[in-house]
Amino acid sequence: MALAATALEAPAYAQKKDGEAAAKNYSKGFIAAYNPVKELQDAATPDTAALTAAVPSLVAAIETEDDRFVAGNTIFSIGRTTENPELQYQGVTMMLQSGRVPAENLGQYNMVAGQLAYNSKNFADARTYLQAAYDAGETDPDPRMLIAESYFANDQYAEGLAILDGAIEERKAAGLPVEESWLKRGLTIGYQNDRAADAMRYATWYAQDYPSQAVWSDVVAVALNMSDYQAPEVLDLLRLALRLDAIQQPQLYHEYIEAADPRRLPGEVVAVIDRGWNSGVLERDNTFVTTSRAEAAARVDADRADLPAIASEARAADASLTTVLAAGDAFLSYDQSAEAEEFYAKALGMAGADKSMVLTRLGIAQLNQGKTAEAKANFAQVEGQRQPIARLWSVYADQQGV
Repeated sequence: MALAATALEAPAYAQKKDGEAAAKNYSKGFIAAYNPVKELQDAATPDTAALTAAVPSLVAAIETEDDRFVAGNTIFSIGRTTENPELQYQGVTMMLQSGRVPAENLGQYNMVAGQLAYNSKNFADARTYLQAAYDAGETDPDPRMLIAESYFANDQYAEGLAILDGAIEERKAAGLPVEESWLKRGLTIGYQNDRAADAMRYATWYAQDYPSQAVWSDVVAVALNMSDYQAPEVLDLLRLALRLDAIQQPQLYHEYIEAADPRRLPGEVVAVIDRGWNSGVLERDNTFVTTSRAEAAARVDADRADLPAIASEARAADASLTTVLAAGDAFLSYDQSAEAEEFYAKALGMAGADKSMVLTRLGIAQLNQGKTAEAKANFAQVEGQRQPIARLWSVYADQQGV
């Protein structure tokens, strides 16, 4: 950024773009103060102590804005030579204050000023310069990331995340990719500071933009750790994780087994345990696992044989909500999604139904049948504690293209 330093004379001229000569208004006193400093800079081995000592007299000699710009450039250069960030900051801010920085360089100069202010923990001024850099068109790197960090450094997480959100949403709206580091940073801030809604918003974006087994595994872990989910919510979240092969810890298989319950959904419990064993993640010698599988396996045949009777009862005009939901759950656990969809759709219109739970499972049953639009429409209606789970299912639907 530093401009080439030259000895000054009065008057000096610079060439305008239109070819006209524009006089530079350097004062005689400033020229007298500047030229000796220029000689120090040009020395084969610059005397850094003498250069630093010359700064106050150079500043004191300023009379015009052209003086200020050259003084600022010189001080910035001295700061670079002496590795003194305070002098660098003084110099670049003087150049900006002079009003002589070319318009095409304003973004760059403000970015440097903002970075130097940030590094010295002068966060208020850093934000001012960084915003000016962004307004001037600076985008690489994006000044807003450092603005967000300046808020995080002051524990102003809401303000920082608002800046980060805006930058991400702007890129998404323009169809541009979002830096992975932005998403990871927002997720980390939300997770480490117990901001569940923020953590899940970034987790969802992360899974959406950078899907992989590792990312989905992290996203599921965040969802479980940041929310006080009970068995029904855990079950629907881990159903998604299983499809994505994102259960990479034995404990998550244990939670899945507990949530499904060998007595309630024995077929699903057997299938989950076998999947865990075949993957090598789930321990074959764990007493809880082997006992649960034995109990579930003993019930599967009878449970499956009861499905026609369960369906008949649930289709009755006077069927209770409990009966209808039990039918939907049973058929969904055996991958009979058309029947599950039928019963969840019926339950949705019944008094007392947990609408968000029913919508989630209705969407899952529809997705299993390739009814992506219908499934996403139902996921979009889920509210409350289940909303993050439904959003993850919707992201999964988009990624499968089913």
